Amino acid sequence: MTANPPARCCTYVSYPPDRSTENSILFLTDAMGHRFINAQLIADQFAANGYFVVMPELFHGDPIPINYGAEFDIWGWYEKHLPPRVDPIVDAILGEMRTTLGCKQIGGVGYCFGGKYVCRYLKTGKLDAGFIAHPTMVEADEVEGIDEEILGQLGFPFQINLFSDVEHGFAVRCDLSQRRQKFAKEKAFEQAVAWFDEYVKE
Repeated sequence: MTANPPARCCTYVSYPPDRSTENSILFLTDAMGHRFINAQLIADQFAANGYFVVMPELFHGDPIPINYGAEFDIWGWYEKHLPPRVDPIVDAILGEMRTTLGCKQIGGVGYCFGGKYVCRYLKTGKLDAGFIAHPTMVEADEVEGIDEEILGQLGFPFQINLFSDVEHGFAVRCDLSQRRQKFAKEKAFEQAVAWFDEYVKE
């Protein structure tokens, strides 16, 4: 995966109506991974809004089970999926997007686990813009360059939205039968599209 182009087995790709790859999104998933139908539906929504979306497999075939129980060792799982294993995947995908796939602008979307890596790659300038929702395990040094106070001082654009009545994971896997959860999920997605329309689309 780290040495080869995105393959059907390990990357979910969704094209916009015009099939252009110039304005693109690197979608970094939560721990459920790229085969989780909710993530694929969100990727397709971004594509329907005019973005070429690349959603790689980040976990070497080892995503967290969707309905895991209390017996699942989440910390043990996390220790197997730290930056030394994940960064090479993200680097390889970004390289393919910038070259072979012809992506001129790349926005990063990160939910939960993926939010950490959007922060990491925004800080290094490898993404043109970013959107994160309910990030987890983000280290202080990963956000030093993108926290609110510093962004304000440097003049970088940013937006922060907070939603009540929702739990961690709401932007991907909330209970759509609950009105306020559904509202928050939909508004978070609309915020992401509006942000990328302003800072990614050319």
